[in-house]
Amino acid sequence: MIDNTIILPRRTIMAALQLSRSNDVTVVLLLLLCTIITPFSSISAQQHVKDPSITSTMEQFSGYAIHEPHSSLSSLLVDAQGLQNQIDELSAFSDSPAPSVTRVLYTDKDVLARRYVKNLMGLAGLSVREDTVGNIFGRWDGNEPELAAVATGSHIDAIPYSGKYDGVVGVLGAIEAINVLKRSGFKPKRPLEIILFTSEEPTRFGIGCLGSRLLSGSESLANALSKATDSQNISFLDAARSAGYAKDVDDLSSVFLKKGTYSAFVELHIEQGPILEAEGISIGIVTAIAAPASLKVDFEGNGGHAGAVLMPNRNDAGLAAAELALAVEKHVLESGSIDTVGTVGILELHPGAINSIPSKAHIEIDTRDIDEERRNNVVEKIHQSAIRITETRGVKLSEFSIINQDPPALSSEAVIKAMETATRELNLTSKLMISRAYHDSLFMARVSPMGMIFIPCYKGYSHKPEEFASIQDMSNGVKVLALTLAKLSLE
Repeated sequence: MIDNTIILPRRTIMAALQLSRSNDVTVVLLLLLCTIITPFSSISAQQHVKDPSITSTMEQFSGYAIHEPHSSLSSLLVDAQGLQNQIDELSAFSDSPAPSVTRVLYTDKDVLARRYVKNLMGLAGLSVREDTVGNIFGRWDGNEPELAAVATGSHIDAIPYSGKYDGVVGVLGAIEAINVLKRSGFKPKRPLEIILFTSEEPTRFGIGCLGSRLLSGSESLANALSKATDSQNISFLDAARSAGYAKDVDDLSSVFLKKGTYSAFVELHIEQGPILEAEGISIGIVTAIAAPASLKVDFEGNGGHAGAVLMPNRNDAGLAAAELALAVEKHVLESGSIDTVGTVGILELHPGAINSIPSKAHIEIDTRDIDEERRNNVVEKIHQSAIRITETRGVKLSEFSIINQDPPALSSEAVIKAMETATRELNLTSKLMISRAYHDSLFMARVSPMGMIFIPCYKGYSHKPEEFASIQDMSNGVKVLALTLAKLSLE
């Protein structure tokens, strides 16, 4: 049985009595009528608010929302200046003078920079942990913490005399994205996790994306690192221990992630190319990451005095290397695709004297493509050219080794859709594009669905002190990342 008895508030009755003494009967009746109607209106709204169609109609009619949502992502507030300040502060942990940044794996400056980031993760309310090689994880548990997390992150190591934005925007920007979501009142369903990857740059041990490769389960890398040394003959494990990692541990397989650990991974990064800035586009949505094949080649000749040995009698290892460098360019251009690139980044001659014919030449080659078969064809043509050069120049091919030949990675359709939707909802311009630089996302794609968000950088500069991203562009990137993480965390 429904009790329809109406109980008026005491203060309403007292107000009515006071008004009745002044004979203002009309006001008294209106006051009592409003008091009676209000409960029924409230009950009616509560009964119908669960019906989306009725709620929508009521909101359109009245011009007001029936109720405030528990969290709103329509207005994402980024502390852009605070983010810039943090980037500037992190750049001070460097072994080269400003404006350049040099931060090499496991050095004192690297350790201090890691500590700085861990403090920021803690201030953001994240639970922080580290693995054996120093991959750092900051976790925000969702309403259902047992679900696979949505991850984001990048790296903070920097090659000698580089800039302060490469990788860093994806780490400090990820922390700010979490802060943005918390400020909005959002609560994720899935956990959100930030990863600071160890040694994306190959500076110290010659292995790029070292941390993410291990996370992806590379047993060959785990075995190789047990014997790896740097240019100072310091072993990888000794270097790791000097930084506080790999304590009493030689087996690095504990770093491996199980497939399904993450439901998705999204990396925010500067483009490291000129396209977005040149076209005036705010956001690049990466559809694929080109993967490199890295080659080491050694030629040996006879050498001799630069004046005494006549040209027809020479077996010049330096010219053999030079000819191979030109062959790299030729084979890349003949691939027929703009996505195929090749670079000779190292060419060393021995003995390195102006008046001595080189007796040895060492050359290192990087060739990349989003099409694995096409790239591998280029590698094979380079090999055939090296063999031909030994025959025509009378030199010895003492080494031709493929250091790595990683497959390219495609972004997940679901992650691309989330990034596109987030960009559209934020009224930002975007462009689908390919990443020709490799990133930790290349290896995270082996663990979970992957996507990348690019923001413009000045003239496409990267790996040099002039590297720069504007506060507005970083703010846009953080907003897209935050909204993308929010969408993926609710799936």
